[in-house]
Amino acid sequence: MTATTTVNEQKLMEFVFKAVGDFGAMLAGSLAVIGDKLGLYRAMAGAGPLTPAELADRTGTAERYVREWLSAQAASGYVDYVGEDRFELPVEHAIALTDESSPACVIGGFELVLAATRSTDRLVTAFRTGVGVGWHEHHADLFEGCERFFRPGYNAHLVGEWIPAMDGVAERLRTGIRVADVGCGHGASTILLASAYPESTVVGIDYHAESIASAHEKAAAAGVGNRTRFEVGRAKELSGAYDLICLFDSLHDMGDPVGALRHLRERLDADGSLLLVEPFAGDSIGDNLNPVGAVYYGASTLLCTPNSLSQEVGAAFGAQAGEPRLRQAATEAGFTRFHRVAETPFNLVFQVQP
Repeated sequence: MTATTTVNEQKLMEFVFKAVGDFGAMLAGSLAVIGDKLGLYRAMAGAGPLTPAELADRTGTAERYVREWLSAQAASGYVDYVGEDRFELPVEHAIALTDESSPACVIGGFELVLAATRSTDRLVTAFRTGVGVGWHEHHADLFEGCERFFRPGYNAHLVGEWIPAMDGVAERLRTGIRVADVGCGHGASTILLASAYPESTVVGIDYHAESIASAHEKAAAAGVGNRTRFEVGRAKELSGAYDLICLFDSLHDMGDPVGALRHLRERLDADGSLLLVEPFAGDSIGDNLNPVGAVYYGASTLLCTPNSLSQEVGAAFGAQAGEPRLRQAATEAGFTRFHRVAETPFNLVFQVQP
């Protein structure tokens, strides 16, 4: 700063308090994961006001830790302090923190984001060297948290909105077709498709072997093991022919999105479709300077961009690639039709055809 620089003290202090608020937000993420793993939120849901001792007794935890956790949660606005040493979880907050059947459930996001921040030291080195950091190199909670965060949205929108919005796809699925789910992770989307369309068969593929093992178990538990198959592999390694190929929030993570799309186009039947679901993004950086964009740019910095840079080509689209760049990639891969069929506050949904 030069001697002639004038500091706006109000603006300075506004930023200081914003930073302090972010301190609290970072800590709240860890506290939310603790509350989830110990069943604290679930024990509070519908229980009315509870003392720390009552909550500790319900969850088999230590009262002194629970008291401090509740106080922190009240200061952050996650629970209400109702006086006389009692705290209550509002029903609306309970839905978001405990009801994994609701599209409003966000609890998995805390697990995902906290796991991402555990790679901070590794990312400091990556920033200096330019090397990538693969998805598989992160904390194990990342893989479960990712599935838990995205599953409620897929449950709410995939079968009821996204598939029906695609030209000619819903009826074909009901009749019975071959489907591939590329980058399937723990198989939430694969299992959902197999459950909704029992005449169709679905293949899930992901390069992370531990996620594929979990997907096998989850599919069996859901009763769709006989019409799903899971393989360890990357997009360019998908074999066979398919009528529908799905990519749920995975294309931007790939090192060579254009090459992957080109290979997938070769795996599609002539009248087949690709269902491309990507994080919601505007066409420019300025369009994405909002709370959702902040989360996606942050996750992209810690996860998506490093993962792409760890692979061949390393295109590093990032989680905020936006429709123009996605369309360009599909065109370069040889697709001729690219149509946005749906959107949510968190996702853009496209039907892409040869």
